[in-house]
Amino acid sequence: MTISAVPVVLRLLAEFLGTAVLVAAVVGSGLMGQSLTSDLAVILIMNQIATILVLAVLVALLLPVSGAQINPAVTLALVATRQMPLGLGVGYLVVQLAGGVLGTLTAHAMFERTLLESSTNDRLGEGTFVAEIVATAGLVALVLTALYQQRQAWLPWLVPAWIGTAFFFTSSTSFANPAVTLGRVFTDSFTGISLESLPGFVSAQLLGALVAVILVAPFRRFYVAKEKR
Repeated sequence: MTISAVPVVLRLLAEFLGTAVLVAAVVGSGLMGQSLTSDLAVILIMNQIATILVLAVLVALLLPVSGAQINPAVTLALVATRQMPLGLGVGYLVVQLAGGVLGTLTAHAMFERTLLESSTNDRLGEGTFVAEIVATAGLVALVLTALYQQRQAWLPWLVPAWIGTAFFFTSSTSFANPAVTLGRVFTDSFTGISLESLPGFVSAQLLGALVAVILVAPFRRFYVAKEKR
């Protein structure tokens, strides 16, 4: 069964729950790390492992249901390249953002914290702005390239491989997802990001998605032409 055969309400539900689970894992693993050690390197590694593993699970399970986008940057790129209708894309964006907030609420409930907090972790700077462009551009580019090459089956390991690697080579630790970024505004913990940093991070992520669309466009024309031969 193709994704188009899945009822829209189920696709929206999958994106909502998938994003919520992703953010719950990101925030929750950070909280668990903080409860076990004060070593930031160890906490970061715990956070990275949890993130890449849950991404692998979510992409594998949700790929045939909703496309496993669980990321507004990916959704906007698909809308921009006309691989997704605008109306459905708007629906995806709404549920992804809502799921991001629910994920933080869920993590806080598990660790008996105030459900909604305000992060004081100021992350925005020139370096982290560039890092989010790079991290998001790489993620969106690999997703688009996999789709153009009809290698969607590779995404359950390509996506976590990129995010896991970008954790350690970007100064921002690779948020690369506006819904995750929004969710992390509401936790004053290791994974949090201040409200003041939110616009800059999201702007960098959207710019990264645009860069990916532009850079991958010539390859799309090549693969489309190849299919017609």
